[in-house]
Amino acid sequence: MRCLLAAILALAPLSEARAGAVEDFYKGRTITVLIGYSPGGSYDAAARVLAKYMGKYIPGTPNIVTQNMPGAGTLTLANSLYNVSPRDGTAFGIFARGMAMEPLVGRSETRFDASRYTWIGSSTNEISLCATYTTAPVRTWQDALSKDFTVAGNGSGSDPDVFTNVLHNLFGLKGRLITGFPGSAEISLAMERGEVDGRCGWSWSSIKAEKADWLKDKKLNLIVQLALQKAGDLPDTPLITDLAVNERQRQILKLIFGRQTMGRPFAAPPGVPEDRALALRTAFDAVMKDPEYIAEALKRGLEVNPVSGQDVAKLVSELYATPKDIVNEARDATEAAK
Repeated sequence: MRCLLAAILALAPLSEARAGAVEDFYKGRTITVLIGYSPGGSYDAAARVLAKYMGKYIPGTPNIVTQNMPGAGTLTLANSLYNVSPRDGTAFGIFARGMAMEPLVGRSETRFDASRYTWIGSSTNEISLCATYTTAPVRTWQDALSKDFTVAGNGSGSDPDVFTNVLHNLFGLKGRLITGFPGSAEISLAMERGEVDGRCGWSWSSIKAEKADWLKDKKLNLIVQLALQKAGDLPDTPLITDLAVNERQRQILKLIFGRQTMGRPFAAPPGVPEDRALALRTAFDAVMKDPEYIAEALKRGLEVNPVSGQDVAKLVSELYATPKDIVNEARDATEAAK
């Protein structure tokens, strides 16, 4: 007991010294939160609400500002954050949840290794669904494997397109992709008109926020959950990873749908000093518990289901350790059928 107490006392000055150094660094400085999308979307809102509250939890209470850097589906930001942004803890950003996996399974010209980012955390663990409208011939997962139907997409590389391709290539989904819809509103209208039957790659939080009346009136058939874990309020809707026929297929699915765990990911460049990285992560975690932040986030239609920076970093490292042959199969699975 005396040895343990002595060790704690010995570490205390070091801990205080580090905290003091972080406070001295951030005092009077400005942190820039970079946003990979144009203003107005949910990623933009997630970053702006976080920035509003995070400064007070960082030693030295730095000013925090936001800056939009749209382009190439957030690839512009991801590359810039990794290669150009300062590595001193004064910049971090948010990009598309699938961007971290792009160097592995995508076709874009990435110039980063996501396992080396300094991960701050994710404000939500996203769960997407494959869902059909009440008039569709497909109402269950088994129906989706045996009956022809149509699903909407936004364009090459978007979640609805990629996820539909994966379900088709790995499971034989009968859904025919009709792509090019500019957004969710247009897809929903097409479903009501009978122009498409449904959509695969629809955020559960968005469904609850935007289509509560459809849920109440039972106008939606929830076919399958596309994530690594089930939503707590959807115990009876199957999870895609539970439907894998073998471990190899399960690894492919984990690589593709691992992006869902980091639904709204925040990362800083590689090489941020350890004490400042810890301060940013600790502040992020504190914001996620702040009642005022939670109230404002929910008011804006943002889900608060955070994942710590440590857990995001662990997941990304695990995914980047996936064997090359599995990575190649996962990349092929995301491709549209020829």
